[in-house]
Amino acid sequence: MEKILVIEDEVSISTLLKFNLEKSGYTVVTAMDGKTGHDLVFSEKPDLILLDLMLPQMDGMEVCKQLRMAKNHTP
Repeated sequence: MEKILVIEDEVSISTLLKFNLEKSGYTVVTAMDGKTGHDLVFSEKPDLILLDLMLPQMDGMEVCKQLRMAKNHTP
């Protein structure tokens, strides 16, 4: 089963995405801020990351930049 990491600080959006993705058969892990999301990439090893741009602690662009610098190319 594929695992998707949703990094989104809006609870309603995160909840809706999680509900619909799980209904479609995916395993979903969520994070409410960029720092937590960044850390979860390495511990959860998702197959796909849905990343918001405007996040607390670390914005989405910085999360993406740091992941690519660490040679993580998860789509």
